[in-house]
Amino acid sequence: MTETSQTPEGQVIDAVDRNWVDTWAPKAARPYLRLSRADRPIGTWLLLLPCWWGVLLAAAGDPAGLRWFDLWIITGCALGAFLMRGAGCTWNDITDRKIDAQVARTKSRPIPSGQVSVKGAVAWMVVQMLVSLGILLTFNWAAIALGVLALLPVAIYPFAKRFTWWPQVFLGLAFNWGALLAWTAHTGSLGLAPVILYLAGIAWTLFYDTIYAHQDKEDDALIGVKSTARLFGEDSGWWLRLFMALSVLLMAAAIIVALVPHANVMALSLALVGAWGFGWHMVWQLRQLDTEDWEVCMRLFRSNRDAGLIPALFLAAAALL
Repeated sequence: MTETSQTPEGQVIDAVDRNWVDTWAPKAARPYLRLSRADRPIGTWLLLLPCWWGVLLAAAGDPAGLRWFDLWIITGCALGAFLMRGAGCTWNDITDRKIDAQVARTKSRPIPSGQVSVKGAVAWMVVQMLVSLGILLTFNWAAIALGVLALLPVAIYPFAKRFTWWPQVFLGLAFNWGALLAWTAHTGSLGLAPVILYLAGIAWTLFYDTIYAHQDKEDDALIGVKSTARLFGEDSGWWLRLFMALSVLLMAAAIIVALVPHANVMALSLALVGAWGFGWHMVWQLRQLDTEDWEVCMRLFRSNRDAGLIPALFLAAAALL
């Protein structure tokens, strides 16, 4: 039997091998789950991890530490990240359907491949957003307001690559909003620490999404789509080191601002070790990187789940002290 005959019908080119959508999900649901990128879970992780950073940093800097409601914030953010990432990807695929049809890696997506109609995609997006709203309404009013404002960068992002060489900035604005929202869900208000943490997340997004964008740079050049990968070209390594340094320094600054007034030395040290480990993971990625090998780029992009989990785990430990 050939490899082609073993591939599930309708599977997207860059889906994770033997993913649960193409293996276990009902056939009728598969096109919609593919539209939500449920077969490619890394995006959900990258949206979720800044949320966990935010609530855990807030708890680590709170004399009362973790509260029972924080467990719901952590869980609610996980559910919301899955749903809102799905809604955002659906919106992205609706707006990019003509571009996706011209790019080798994306032409198999549900809309350009004909698995889902535009009307069906719009209806699916609305369903995901309504369920997400239900979760958001369990938080305090300040967090709810931030959640509503988050729709603005989400709506703009798909168009960014048409008018700027820095669409990754707009992705960073959208994907790291959870750091602000989850902090506020714990504390009831914003502060300097979550804003600095938000900026750290944006620098991290510039790091990992520039690596990701190198997969499509040839097709992007042919159809006129802009990206930092095309902008930086052979200088990408230098820029990636800059984004790595910024993300680590900003995360360390956010930890210091949040924890120094209240936390003990052990908690502060643990949290800073998390930022240090976060940086070392990115150093490892740079040592493996080959921007001309799309499989390497995809593997390293996906490895950022582990990079983001490192500070989350150390922040959790700091919050428990």
